[in-house]
Amino acid sequence: MKVLQINAVSGIRSTGRICVELSDYLNENSNEGYIAYSEGNPYLKEYIIGNMIEKKIHGLSSRIFGKQAYFSKNGTKDLVAFIEKLQPDVVHLHNLHSNYINLEILLKYLATEDIPTVLTLHDCWFFTGKCTHYTVDNCMKWINGCNNCPRLKKDNPSWFLDRTPKMYRDKKNWFNNIPRVAIVGVSDWITREAKKSFLSDSNIITRIHNWVDLEIFKPIDTNQIKKTMDLQNKFVILGVASIWSNEKGLEKFIELSSILPNDMVIILVGNISITRNIPSNIIHLSETHNVYNLVEYYSLADVLVNLSVEETFGMVTAEALSCGTPAIVINSTANPELIAENCGHIINDDNISEILNKINMVKNKKKEFYKDNCINYAFKNFNKKDRLFDYMSLYKSLLSYKGNK
Repeated sequence: MKVLQINAVSGIRSTGRICVELSDYLNENSNEGYIAYSEGNPYLKEYIIGNMIEKKIHGLSSRIFGKQAYFSKNGTKDLVAFIEKLQPDVVHLHNLHSNYINLEILLKYLATEDIPTVLTLHDCWFFTGKCTHYTVDNCMKWINGCNNCPRLKKDNPSWFLDRTPKMYRDKKNWFNNIPRVAIVGVSDWITREAKKSFLSDSNIITRIHNWVDLEIFKPIDTNQIKKTMDLQNKFVILGVASIWSNEKGLEKFIELSSILPNDMVIILVGNISITRNIPSNIIHLSETHNVYNLVEYYSLADVLVNLSVEETFGMVTAEALSCGTPAIVINSTANPELIAENCGHIINDDNISEILNKINMVKNKKKEFYKDNCINYAFKNFNKKDRLFDYMSLYKSLLSYKGNK
């Protein structure tokens, strides 16, 4: 079986690592796995889509004309030529909203050639006019058709025009014309949402959790790094994001830092605007694509705090649990699915007093109280081998459907 994955990135961030690990699994088990991507780490069986100039033009055009994934024609035509030559049995789509794909060219080709297609919903973009998320804005227009978008200036923003009605209609038409489609939600929450959308008529709609490589993400001895960072006598509160914003809880962490006792410290891993002043009891570490560095941070932390209210899965939460670190999350979207009994705490909102109260509960019980429960839950639900096997089974099931040819 030959599978081509298409994603914005390869080898970096959660979706890029997922693509590499899935392709590795295919190649190691008498199949062929390829990755087509826009940027990231090289892969042995790869295709690089477009170029940086075309991507910048695409990004600017999206903002001016209000249409996303309608540009990058040359890069997408070249991709289609590559697919034609490769002749994959399955094309597996991940994130396509990073200014590098012409959605019409790609999806019409998949439909015409009746190529079995898998969509993994890492966010909500596939079934909305433009939004990657919508719960904060309490917008459910995507169920029947988008218009007057409340998130026009968010996600990939439009400066002037609301083209969400057209983008919604086009997506619905293009996706529904592909004869064989499987929809994968990475959580129960987004799988339920997809069943309310125009994707509900797909051949298969199922949930396959994102996975964690438990041979890498596991508790390690952090005495040396704690000594190096002068954290031996500190209770460490960890936050992890690619880019820190208010949506990810940056201002709440800064507010929290103002009421912490002296024996507590916050570590924030991820990029922060240089214009933002960070309090002295917050240690800021830049985004890292080195998984072993992430394992160190998860392992040295006493608790992970994830204040994002819009999570399709919550990879940082799953990775922290795998390293034996309990997590505190907000009761919104997919967040609570990852917190089983004695794996951390679920809070109703981002009220600072409630956050600190739950942090103190973890501190009083100590990390060891939660550790085994966290690891066992991760092993049961996010085991890499089990979830990769789920995808193999999905591919075979989709191939068993008869298409138009």
